[in-house]
Amino acid sequence: MWRILATGLCFSVFGVGGLLLTVLVFPLQRLCYRNDVARNRVARKTVHYGFKFFVTLMSITRVISFSVIEQHRFAQLKGQLVLANHPSLIDVVVLISVIPNADCVVKAHLFRNPFIRGVIQSTGYISNESPEGLLQDCEQSLRAGNNLIVFPEGTRTTPGQALHFKRGAANIALRCQAPISLVGISMQPSTLTKSEAWYQVAKKRAHFKMWLSDSICDRSVLPTNTLAQQARQLTQTLETFFKQELITHE
Repeated sequence: MWRILATGLCFSVFGVGGLLLTVLVFPLQRLCYRNDVARNRVARKTVHYGFKFFVTLMSITRVISFSVIEQHRFAQLKGQLVLANHPSLIDVVVLISVIPNADCVVKAHLFRNPFIRGVIQSTGYISNESPEGLLQDCEQSLRAGNNLIVFPEGTRTTPGQALHFKRGAANIALRCQAPISLVGISMQPSTLTKSEAWYQVAKKRAHFKMWLSDSICDRSVLPTNTLAQQARQLTQTLETFFKQELITHE
C-alpha cells in the first residue's frame, strides 16, 4: 500500500515539475539566452538535474532501488549514440539523469502531452514524426557533441516476450557514422511496463539496474551491399547482443 501511494506521489511530482519548468523556468531561460544552441544546452542541463531529483525521490520513498554500475563512465560520454533496451517507463529518466548533455528521439505524440511538451520543446529533443528529418536532426545533434539516446525496440518491452528491435536505430548508426555505446537495463521484478498501470506495483520493491557495456559494435563486418542490408544485419546483431547481455547480468 505504501509503494502504491509513494508511486502516485512521485509521478504527481513529475507532472507538476514538468508544468513548473514549462511555465516558470524555461521562459526565464529564453529571456536570458537568445541563442538557440545555448538555450537548449541550459534546458537539457536543467532536465538532467530535475531527473536526478526524481530518481532520488523514488529511491528515498522506497518505490524502486537503483544501481548504476560504474556511473562515472556515463558522465564521460561525448558525441555517442547511446543504444539501450527498454523494459520500463523510467529508463530514459535514469539515462538522462546520469548522461551529460543528453539528446533523445521522442515519439511525436508526446509533443502534445501537456505535462512534458514544454520540456521537449525547450530542450530541442528530436521528434520521430518525419523519418528523413529525424536522420538529419540526429546527425546534427551527434556532430554537436551531444549524446543521443535511442531505444532500438521503439517502445517498451512486452513482459514475457523476447526483445524485438526495429531498424530505426541501425539506420541512425549507419547514416550518422557515430560511435556507439551499448547500455543494458534490467528491472526486477518487472514493473512500470507497457502493459501495466502505474499503480500496479510488484509484490516486492523492484530493483533497477543499468550498466555500460564494454563491448564494441563492430560495423566493419557488415555486408558492403546496400544500406538496407547493412541496417538489417546490424539490427539482428544488436538484438542478439542485448539478449545475451541481459541473460548474463540477470
